[in-house]
Amino acid sequence: MTDPVRAWIGLGANLGDARAALESAFEALARLPDSTLARRSSLYRSAPVDAGGPDYLNAVAALDTTLEPEALLQALHAIEAQQGRDRPYHHAPRTLDLDLLLYGERVVHTPRLTVPHPRLHLRAFVLAPLLELQPDLEHPELGSLRLWLDRSADQRVERLA
Repeated sequence: MTDPVRAWIGLGANLGDARAALESAFEALARLPDSTLARRSSLYRSAPVDAGGPDYLNAVAALDTTLEPEALLQALHAIEAQQGRDRPYHHAPRTLDLDLLLYGERVVHTPRLTVPHPRLHLRAFVLAPLLELQPDLEHPELGSLRLWLDRSADQRVERLA
């Protein structure tokens, strides 16, 4: 049997009951085959980046999995579809968004998937919950993610109780 890999999943929603959507997504992640939901961050509120619409609720999940990256991405898209995710245009508001941020230390470039997520280091709403769970987390190509959070201090992100 293959040893599990720690995958980091970004969660976001800004349509409907965003809090319920994220809670449901955490439950769905915990039920994925060959995977264990190891940890989950607090919820964070953030303004949309490069888009309009209401504020987002965001979080990060640490998932230990033996699913390969493409299979995991397919599973994440299935969870989004179950919650009514629609993709009418780029950066559209959404009922649920699940992003594969990191997959261990692997770097993946396929037509469907880029890991590490190409913008994770530029988004405070991703970095804050990610670093809440693992403050010393390293990007396989860019190094310390803590330095990138400091560089995104101008982005509004608020940890919720």
